[in-house]
Amino acid sequence: MTKAKITLFHTLYFQVIVGVLFGVAVGLLWPEFGTKLKPLGDGFIKLIKMLIAPIIFLTVSLGIAHTGDMRKVGRVGLKALLYFEVVSSLALLNCWNGYPLFFLK
Repeated sequence: MTKAKITLFHTLYFQVIVGVLFGVAVGLLWPEFGTKLKPLGDGFIKLIKMLIAPIIFLTVSLGIAHTGDMRKVGRVGLKALLYFEVVSSLALLNCWNGYPLFFLK
């Protein structure tokens, strides 16, 4: 069985780039029409946001389900939790240190 050759026009990244360029062209050439399309763009963004959580949940749960060694899952989970705590603490310290510079006079 041979693998079918995929042309550039059928790849997703090319189609996304063409869509972005088309959107920029509409905004530059016909700005009033571009503002009328705003509800369509807002709806698209809301749909994407609605799909992000289930996709992440399914990806993580299927990854855990297909891992045969539960010890390995525990180690990866512990490392992820430790990484999350360290990065969150650094972000919190960064906010505390930067707050007086910008908001207190």
